[in-house]
Amino acid sequence: MEGEERGYWRWSKRDFFPEESFQSFGSYRAALSQTCSRFKNRLVSRSDDETERVELRKQSENEMKRCLTWWDLVWFGFGSVIGAGIFVLTGQEAHEQAGPAIVLSYVVSGFSAMLSVFCYTEFSVEVPVAGGSFAYLRIELGDFAAFITAGNILLEGVVGTAAVGRAWTSYFATLLNRNPDDLRVKTDTLSPGFNLLDPIAVVVIAASATIASISTRKTSLLNWIASAVNTIVILFVIIAGFINADASNLTPFLPYGPEGVFRAAAVVYFAYTGFDSIATMAEETKNPSKDIPIGLLGSMSIITVIYCLMALALSMMQKYTDIDPNAAYSVAFQSVGMKWGKYLVALGALKGMTTVLLVGALGQARYVTHIARTHMIPPLFALVHPKTGTPINANLLVTIPSALIALFSGLDVLASLLSISTLFIFTMIPLALLVRRYYVRDVTPRADLLKLIICILIVVISSMCTSAYWGMNLKGSWIGYTITVPFWFMGTLGIVFFVPQQRSPKVWGVPLVPWIPCLSIATNIFLMGSLEAQAFVRFGFCTLVMLLYYFLFGLHATFDMAHQQIVPRS
Repeated sequence: MEGEERGYWRWSKRDFFPEESFQSFGSYRAALSQTCSRFKNRLVSRSDDETERVELRKQSENEMKRCLTWWDLVWFGFGSVIGAGIFVLTGQEAHEQAGPAIVLSYVVSGFSAMLSVFCYTEFSVEVPVAGGSFAYLRIELGDFAAFITAGNILLEGVVGTAAVGRAWTSYFATLLNRNPDDLRVKTDTLSPGFNLLDPIAVVVIAASATIASISTRKTSLLNWIASAVNTIVILFVIIAGFINADASNLTPFLPYGPEGVFRAAAVVYFAYTGFDSIATMAEETKNPSKDIPIGLLGSMSIITVIYCLMALALSMMQKYTDIDPNAAYSVAFQSVGMKWGKYLVALGALKGMTTVLLVGALGQARYVTHIARTHMIPPLFALVHPKTGTPINANLLVTIPSALIALFSGLDVLASLLSISTLFIFTMIPLALLVRRYYVRDVTPRADLLKLIICILIVVISSMCTSAYWGMNLKGSWIGYTITVPFWFMGTLGIVFFVPQQRSPKVWGVPLVPWIPCLSIATNIFLMGSLEAQAFVRFGFCTLVMLLYYFLFGLHATFDMAHQQIVPRS
């Protein structure tokens, strides 16, 4: 009967599709016939802070346990970010794209990441829910924009976990004094990039997800210990690297030109991803308004400095042409006579990647939980286990496809797809922040709304044109930038002088609005445009799949949820 307490493990059709639209073929066909009107409804509708913070959380049936402080969040920041990116992509991009100027790539991508961190911090303090960017966009830009972002969040989680799992195997092989691919199974029946099977990555991903499902507090303790060990290894890499440095290895500094620096920056941006996981832990944080800003801004500031120093140390230890793209730091120490050093580096890298998997499992499961609360995916995945206080079903939804992709796909295939997905999400957040500050429904005059839309369009289009002009690779020609960059300034100044702010943050806010959000939009779009065409093809294919799911299922489920057309549980 309705109201009767039910167990956590349930698999009936109504647990997956409780909405009226899916109760019979006739009701589904009727729902499909209303697709246009329903899409218009969801396109213009908006959620609000109260709905996201209070009402939707009831869909999980049980509360997550508030057990985290700012100290936990700072170490979660280290654990979620420092992993495969710095230890693997640094070597790959220094060797193939940027050369010694890889340090500039980390400066560029770090600057862009910090702009995004500012925007995330304000939202996470104002709307402290597990949904992170998905919840923020539902409030400010509506269901459809939130869905596209949700799809990319899931893509980021699945692909990112798979990429780290593959990198884990490479460093484990190095620790055993073997080549990075020796522990993978080669098959000739699959195409290159997909023909090196990685069963070890599958085991590591599954183990991390299991630990994260047992207890958030215990995962935090394990992350703290592993991150502390990893910090010691990082200090060793930086100090020993500079002791064995040869300044001549920095020449030529820009072997691939400025274009290579920005192409590498777009890929190594992957090294900064993961910080958004901190925002998803708001429901488990004791004092979100104080703890989250310290956790996000503190950890990312330190990480940016660490990355630049590690990249510079690698470039000075070894000529960029000799850097191993798979296990760069281990091989670099071996090349300067510190053979024992490569084992310490490999061990530190393994610990770093393990914490990335642990914290990633926590963060991605909480994203999925909140997405499922809106019925955009089956609400079964919103359930929180009554004993562990963790969303086990949501964890399974990310872990299983991640393990399958890690089994087949190479890191180079995964990194570019992950970067474009992440950059897209981080472009949407500052856009939503501008809307939050300058537009309030039923308060903002229509004329001010129109001016805001025009200014934002100018900022976005000018940023896209700047990125496209850079991608044309017209050496020595700067005339395009004399048009696109002033237009960006005009759009931003238009917001400053002609659009009054309608809302101020209650606790913590991004400084220099609208400059920081507009600059974040520009840098993310610029980095996105620096990626190769193949990344956009894969991104486009994934987006088409997302849209197909949305119009066949997600749209109708969220429409019914919004209008409370839900069949009661029996």
